Amino acid sequence: MSAKASFSHSLPSRWRRFSSMMYEGVLLFGLVFGVLLVFDFLTQSRHALMLRDARQVILFMAIGLYFLLSWRRSGQTLPMKTWSLRLVTADGHKLSWPRALYRYVLMWILPLIYALGVQVLSSYTGYSSTHLLIVFAPLTLFIWTWFDAEQLFLHDRIAGTRIVDIRPHLKT
Repeated sequence: MSAKASFSHSLPSRWRRFSSMMYEGVLLFGLVFGVLLVFDFLTQSRHALMLRDARQVILFMAIGLYFLLSWRRSGQTLPMKTWSLRLVTADGHKLSWPRALYRYVLMWILPLIYALGVQVLSSYTGYSSTHLLIVFAPLTLFIWTWFDAEQLFLHDRIAGTRIVDIRPHLKT
């Protein structure tokens, strides 16, 4: 009986996508820190509220550049490589630049709606500590997976992309 290695293109569990997302957050912390360090040096900003809008635009672009370059080159960020995940189109091909950009913009929608809800709740209750609920914003991406037949993220469903499991499996 000979065993032949092949790659499965099944969809990974929520747990594996969540684990990759948490690892991604650690790496993004470093990216955000580095980008803001350079930004503050160049603009001579003395606190985070100086040039707040410009700071947010720069971060959106820097994080987007990180994701787009990773997705376009190999379909994987470092955490996705660690967890043997790859981002592909619905038919299994590499993402084009426009599709990668489309997916990047779409993936912000649910977390931003949640962030707006946190802001409204905080204003309504008068408790500034309610703002701490913002840490759960990235997890809103998983809500749609419980309603989707293939457990895809909403932004993947709309963009025609999917994250696939690329772990080698032995076939007999």
